[in-house]
Amino acid sequence: MNRGESKVLQVAAAAAFICLLVYLKSLTCGFVNWEDQDYVLNNTAIRSLSPAMFTWAFTSTPVASFWLPLTYISFAVDYFFWGLQPFGYHLTNILLHSVNTGLVVLIADKLFFSRFNRDKSESEPALLYPAMLLFAALLYGLHPLRVESVAWVTERRGVLNGVFTLSSVLFYLRFQSRREKAGGAAGTRDYLLSLLCFLCSLMAKQTSVVLPALLLVLDWYPLGRLKDGRVLRIIAEKIPYLVLSAAIIAIPVLVKVNEGSFVSLVVLPMNIRLIAAGNALFEYTRLLIFPVDISPYYDLPNAIPRTFIIKGLVVAVFICFCLSRCKKWPWLTAAALWFYLPIIPTLHFFAGGLQITHASRYTYLPAILPAIIAAALVLSAYRRITWLRTLTGRILLAVICTALVIFYSATTQLLISSWKDSGAMWTRVISYNAFDMAYFYRGLYHVDQGNYQKAIDDYTTSVAIARRRQQADIYNLYAFRGEAYARAGRYEEAVEDFTRAIVMLPHSLYYHHRGAALLAMGKVGEAAADQTRAGRAKGQICWFPVGSALY
Repeated sequence: MNRGESKVLQVAAAAAFICLLVYLKSLTCGFVNWEDQDYVLNNTAIRSLSPAMFTWAFTSTPVASFWLPLTYISFAVDYFFWGLQPFGYHLTNILLHSVNTGLVVLIADKLFFSRFNRDKSESEPALLYPAMLLFAALLYGLHPLRVESVAWVTERRGVLNGVFTLSSVLFYLRFQSRREKAGGAAGTRDYLLSLLCFLCSLMAKQTSVVLPALLLVLDWYPLGRLKDGRVLRIIAEKIPYLVLSAAIIAIPVLVKVNEGSFVSLVVLPMNIRLIAAGNALFEYTRLLIFPVDISPYYDLPNAIPRTFIIKGLVVAVFICFCLSRCKKWPWLTAAALWFYLPIIPTLHFFAGGLQITHASRYTYLPAILPAIIAAALVLSAYRRITWLRTLTGRILLAVICTALVIFYSATTQLLISSWKDSGAMWTRVISYNAFDMAYFYRGLYHVDQGNYQKAIDDYTTSVAIARRRQQADIYNLYAFRGEAYARAGRYEEAVEDFTRAIVMLPHSLYYHHRGAALLAMGKVGEAAADQTRAGRAKGQICWFPVGSALY
């Protein structure tokens, strides 16, 4: 290891440490009732490190039909050390994200070392290039859009995927560098390691499925390799990546097709999908540049606003502009391609659900190259603009960059508080987008806390919104509110809600709970009749989709 490589590693370690410090606050966060119960709290399969657990991890798609064996294994390791204490799960997320922030430094160095050191003047400060690498990593690691991926336990899948994806990119860049210097089979080991890391990334979360295309973007800019008759060879290098992508992504797709969990074009027409996709891309771009009003959940409204169409047109024009400037401003085109390509599979074209419009976690990989290019542009501006090299210019540039990092850090700290518990999370969602299910999930939190009146209030609001939206599954809301009434000792109101639910879906579990409320009221005969209809059904109220079996 030469002196230059040692300095880059020191910068990477510094970036990771700063990121670790900023995110330590998330150690005080708990689990939230948005998928954490499915992945961890109620997932008994992760409660051992036995061969059976590993078999289960690789052969099951238990949550939303996703095949995430390495994510489940990581949760099993956490459970081995921490049980169900959220501290340990958050610590792992923080450490993984800090590692990813350090890897951004190493990748930025591989991408821009030759370009910036070739043009370096002797009068240039020795710390300028390392400062650029650090700035790139902090722009990425401390950006407020990263909070959801780090502070939400379930998004272990995202930060774990990030470790393997960034490692795959790094090994690929090492392979290309050695191949160009030595030719022949040089760098083959790095190439194979890149493929192995890519495979692991797909087994943590399939969000990296577009990595072959992203590597081609890097080959074009900033590496400039797509020329001199090497295009076919460079494309051929991506074929093994494409094979792995196709093989791994086929698993959840086939499962979802078999289960019929993809939303049909009848339910969600293509024109609505296009409008929703355009709005999502606009919002992702806006939040990348101006990260304010970030919410854990953005609900897709029943009536699509006209602003969605306008936003879609704006982003379409912007993408066309970026592509048209591919020769003059290749950095802009490369940043746009890297940012949008990984987001495309998350859009409503491939909808597995209706509710969400966009989510911060989907920017975890897309934001990497834009952050690196932004830092590189700052260094390029310093070299090209004479005034910036004066003492005043240097101070101003340093103040602006430092202020941006401080703004990111402060905003990130505030957003972490939104993930403290389910109540805080859904309260923030409601403050930006007050829809029915947000109140429902906050009601669940209040029930768990024993605050039954607050739960009843939230369920009542949820029912009112669901009525306006004419939701077919509103019987669930009545049943949950009925359960809250019963726990609060308000049995007459509980019976009324269970009766409303039974009219719409005469499920045996509803009869069981109505019978229990009737018995508490002293109506023994009616209670016995309900228990007879309930049969062997018992347990807590749960959510029943439209068309559920009655027993």
